[in-house]
Amino acid sequence: MSETFGLASLQVRPGHPDFLDLPWAEPLERWEGRCSRLVELERGISRHEVRFVQYDDSGAFGDPSPKAYALKQLPGHLGPREYASLRWLEDKRLPSVVPIGHARVITEEGEASILITRFLDMALPYRTLFQSPGFERYRARLFDSIAGLLVRLHLAGFFWGDFSLSNCLFLRDAGQLQAYLVDAETSEMHESLSDGQRGHDLMLLEENVAGELADVAAVSELPPDFDIFETGPGIRRRYEQLWSEVSRVDVVTPSEGWRIQERIRSLNKLGFSVGEIELEATGDGSRLAMRPVVTDRDFFRHLVQNLTGLVTEERQAELMANEIQEMRATLGRAAGGKLTMQNAAYRWLNERYKPMVQRLDPLVKRRIGPPAELYCQLLEHKWFLSEKAKQDVGLEAALADYIKQFEGGGVAGPPSVV
Repeated sequence: MSETFGLASLQVRPGHPDFLDLPWAEPLERWEGRCSRLVELERGISRHEVRFVQYDDSGAFGDPSPKAYALKQLPGHLGPREYASLRWLEDKRLPSVVPIGHARVITEEGEASILITRFLDMALPYRTLFQSPGFERYRARLFDSIAGLLVRLHLAGFFWGDFSLSNCLFLRDAGQLQAYLVDAETSEMHESLSDGQRGHDLMLLEENVAGELADVAAVSELPPDFDIFETGPGIRRRYEQLWSEVSRVDVVTPSEGWRIQERIRSLNKLGFSVGEIELEATGDGSRLAMRPVVTDRDFFRHLVQNLTGLVTEERQAELMANEIQEMRATLGRAAGGKLTMQNAAYRWLNERYKPMVQRLDPLVKRRIGPPAELYCQLLEHKWFLSEKAKQDVGLEAALADYIKQFEGGGVAGPPSVV
């Protein structure tokens, strides 16, 4: 009896096409001329066959805009495995392509799995960036984005196992570059990574980057000051500096609350937000080990709105969320246990934010700024005064000094803290 070729099984997330009209009985490499949905898009190098399809009518839930999807053909067991890895990354809010589904197909070449992901719009492969005439202008930002991506993955317990430039795509982001993971075939997810696992990923980084850039240099002219064999070690140094900063444990005294904000600010400047501050007594209990837990910064506006109902700008939300985390750590330690984020947000909103905003109301009425902005300026002012005094001056003193700078009605903008 002859074997039936075609789709054996298909798993697709809601809100996307069903993909049933694709020529599943054929290997991806033979889809040319057999699939009207094929489109040519910017892509990097892949060891597996990759095709792109577009659905103009794929807009579920009222979104009619065309959507492109990447389909990658893999050995039978790898499709579901990589799909699960990408879902894990998505749940952790880490920069990666969005997994849509996977299919099991049977062709005349045998059984295979097809991974389906959303095409990352406006993303560029590394070869396009390295061959760009303006590459020198953002070379350092490109390397920083790679180091930052790997640090974020490792902090989450993600062992890549096959880092390469080809496994990344890059998005321009307000003058910066954001690196995204696009290949997770060899990945492993852990509670945390050992130094050996991190070191293995970094060793692969150095080896693969040198090989890939040698290939680019063979077909394209790179800047004369560009050392392809120093690039990998340079990215590793950036990684190690960043890792050291985000994983450092500081020791503080209970009276040095201002140092918590100082630590949070230093991490924010590196592009990280703080999801939690862990305080643990050391020695005789007179000193506290402060360990920040860093997270991505993209979701803070939604986090603050969900927790408090406040609608803010992104930077405002970051400052508020960090303050809620500080209150959570402080109150939780005083209570002898952990405080939930919801409880900390409720206490912060009613005991700190609303009373302060009420006292800032005269400035709001003078149209100096909206409540959320003025409150955040107050936090900035408090931090500045605490830095100057080398101790936490408290919100009351900061508020009095802040309002004092507006006395007389002649100040049109916020007070300077420089």
